[in-house]
Amino acid sequence: SRVVRQGLEEGGILPDITATVTKFDGMDYRSIASVPTEEEKKLLFVEEGAAIPETSVRTQENLVKLRKRGRMLVASYEAIRFQRLDLFSVTLRQIGAYIGKMHLQDAIQVLTEGDGNDNPAETVSLSGELTYDALLEFWNKFDPYTMNTLLVGGDAMLKLLRLKEFQNPLTGLNFQGTGTLATPLGAKLLRTGAMPAGTIIGLDKNYALEQVVGGEVTVEYDKLIDRQLERAAITSISGFAKLFTGASKVLRLNAGGSGAAQG
Repeated sequence: SRVVRQGLEEGGILPDITATVTKFDGMDYRSIASVPTEEEKKLLFVEEGAAIPETSVRTQENLVKLRKRGRMLVASYEAIRFQRLDLFSVTLRQIGAYIGKMHLQDAIQVLTEGDGNDNPAETVSLSGELTYDALLEFWNKFDPYTMNTLLVGGDAMLKLLRLKEFQNPLTGLNFQGTGTLATPLGAKLLRTGAMPAGTIIGLDKNYALEQVVGGEVTVEYDKLIDRQLERAAITSISGFAKLFTGASKVLRLNAGGSGAAQG
């Protein structure tokens, strides 16, 4: 269990895109919803003895479904007897990493399409090539939130790196030395193969997503005496809920043409 959790956490970017983690014993979870109007967001003057304005917080209409991800590791007695334990640790760690990647795909799907409560992310379509001006317009749409995280795939990452604003000597030196690319917009850039092609997700990680986990990673094992096999079942239950719809937006990259971002 320890090695699987290690693989689940190593290199994972879920902590960088989730605002909070909720542990829940069950398969169906109902998150909270708080959708104040612009007028309700203001902290108005309150006269002495007058009623204080209210902002309502209630539960979501639809449930958030948790999904189980898992893999069975089967090893023969000979493999266990004549091989070192370190080899199995590598395999278990890799299984943990795969489970983490599947959870990340679920998180990206919820950020894009919503969690079933009519809260998909606003989509901004780019009619031309990706430019720095288009990124600025995308960043400007997040008020009152702050776009502090960008999720990109490999193709979008290459387009960003080709922008002259990303070729600043200090930015390149930091990228070559640490592998971390600091964007001119101040957002943390996260590349993952779980992102669909031609898509960039911008979000305010402090308000966008809630991760719901159904307990710790479970590892159970047994023996098949007639075949001299040992089996280990590794499972993890997790789901995601959107907290504030406006805290995440999607930028669609279209090939060809020129122009600015259109809402």
